[in-house]
Amino acid sequence: MALSPSWDAWLSENLLRGVPEASLIRALTEAGVASGEARAEVARGRRHPAVEAGGSRPTLGAEVVSLLDARAALHAQSRRTVERRRGVSAEEFQARYYRAHRPVVLEDFLAGWPLLERWRPEALARDYGDVEVEVMAGREARADHDVSPDACRTVMRLAEFLRRLEGGGPTNDLYLTARNFALERPELRGLLEDLRPAPGFVFPSRQPGSTKLWVGPAGTRTALHHDVDSVLFCQVHGRKRFWLVPSFETPHVYNREFVWSAVDAGAPDLARFPDFARAHVHEVVVGPGEMLFIPVGWWHQVHALDVSVSVTFQSLDVPGGNARWRTFG
Repeated sequence: MALSPSWDAWLSENLLRGVPEASLIRALTEAGVASGEARAEVARGRRHPAVEAGGSRPTLGAEVVSLLDARAALHAQSRRTVERRRGVSAEEFQARYYRAHRPVVLEDFLAGWPLLERWRPEALARDYGDVEVEVMAGREARADHDVSPDACRTVMRLAEFLRRLEGGGPTNDLYLTARNFALERPELRGLLEDLRPAPGFVFPSRQPGSTKLWVGPAGTRTALHHDVDSVLFCQVHGRKRFWLVPSFETPHVYNREFVWSAVDAGAPDLARFPDFARAHVHEVVVGPGEMLFIPVGWWHQVHALDVSVSVTFQSLDVPGGNARWRTFG
């Protein structure tokens, strides 16, 4: 019995990735394929002209993957975790983390910023409750809500949105995200006055679209993805859990659509995505007043543990500007 097109594509992809044939046979048998048929399908897949051509000789792509694997091995040998620091100067941040391409949590980054009080949900409802905002709703009914969000866009008053967050319990159904561009609305520009200068971290003049607001209930999730430049992720209210995978382990995250991965980094299905077992996943919780520096290209998956308010900065005050990753998706 021939494999379905989706299983056939899965088999070819993992053969080209170098996943051991025994692992592929086991995954097929666990999916209901008879043992003998599974062996035959793997052998047939190995003989497919495209697979043979892809694995017959080293290509530039294979050499790049090999180089990245060496970098990943060095990362594993360093036994590094995501550091948590206080009192880090701009100079140290740039040298030790930004230019070194290393994530870090700065626990005191937002100390003294008015937004820690003025952006709490009750304060937002009091001061800006009548403002109409665009939010993403109905996310739980769409598996593709991260990749194709336009169908989820809806408009409601901010007070109603916040009331639903506080009273609705954990859910991934309702979320004000960066794609809703709330801070670009004239009625909410006053929120920007609650930011404080951060020379050497955030560029002094506000660049359009570079500061983004995120507000949602406990339970909101963002799938595993990477950004195309480095991000300062600041938690104002509530807590968020992050799973981080180094950028140099991109070959193992099954990047199938632009910046998105098909893998759940918190509970990976290693039968479907066996190569992800080679990735090193760092887990960290970011709380109120803290900033997580996410280097360009580092994969991250996010889960809100509480009703959450966050702000992100992408216009970094670094020599030469925030380095970008040119993607080809």
